[in-house]
Amino acid sequence: MTPDAPHPSDSASQREISAPTGKRPGLLLAEPDEKLAAKALSRFERAGVHVVICHDGAEALLRVGSQHPEAVLLAAPLPVIGAAAVTGLIARLHPVPVMVGAGPDGAEEATAALAAGAVAFVARPYRVEEILPLLTAGLPRSTDPNGPLVVGDIELDPVSFHVRVRGRLLDLPVREFLLLRYLMEHASRVISRRELTQALWGADALDSNTLTVHVRRVRNKLRDQAGSCCTIDAIRGMGYRLECTATATTPGTVSPRPAPTR
Repeated sequence: MTPDAPHPSDSASQREISAPTGKRPGLLLAEPDEKLAAKALSRFERAGVHVVICHDGAEALLRVGSQHPEAVLLAAPLPVIGAAAVTGLIARLHPVPVMVGAGPDGAEEATAALAAGAVAFVARPYRVEEILPLLTAGLPRSTDPNGPLVVGDIELDPVSFHVRVRGRLLDLPVREFLLLRYLMEHASRVISRRELTQALWGADALDSNTLTVHVRRVRNKLRDQAGSCCTIDAIRGMGYRLECTATATTPGTVSPRPAPTR
C-alpha cells in the first residue's frame, strides 16, 4: 500500500494505515466497534498520539509485526483471535507493552489477557485521559512471568490469576487482583494514593471513594475471609502499606491489630 493521501470516503482505520511510511505508530488499537475506534482515534490525534486502528485479533498481530507500534491496546472481547491469545503471541513474537480495554461484557477475556502478560487494564469505552499517562510514562515491556509472588502467607500467581492464603483460594475481581499484586510487589513500602491510582487506573485522581473502597474490599477478604497474617494499613496523609505479622488469624474473627480507618 502506498502512502498516498486518503480519499475523503476512507474509514478511520484506512486513513491511519495510509500514514506516511517511516513514522512508527505510538499506539495500535484493536477495536471491533468502528464508531468507538473512530472516536478514540480522533481524541488520540488531538493529543498528538499517532494511532493505527484495526478491528480483530488476527489483523492486530499482522500490524504489530509490520508496523512495530510502541504500545498496543486490545479491546475485550476481540473477534477472530481473542485478546488473551493475541497478548500471548505478541509477548512471544514481537514483545511490546499490551493494554487491554474492557467493559462488563469483556471482563473475563480481559482477565485472561492480563494473565497472559497484558501490563494494564483500562475502561472501554476508552477514556483517553486515562490512557495518555500510561503512554507518556512508558509502559513496562511484557515478559514471561517469573512465577508466583509470595508475601507472608499470600501467594499470587499472575499466570493463573489465582490468589491463595495458606492454600485457600481467594476470589478477587480484576481491579482488586491488580491492587493486591501492586502492594505485594512493594511490600512494607508506603504507596501513595496517587501512585496507586496512576498504576491501576492510569489517572492521578479518582472519585474520592473509589480507591478507598477497593482497598477496604481487599483488606476485608484477606483478614475476614482468609485470616491472613497480612493486612493493608492506611498511613494517614501518605497512602497504604501491605504489612505482615508473624501469626495469622482465624477467618471470621477480629484481628488484634487496630483496623485502619480508611
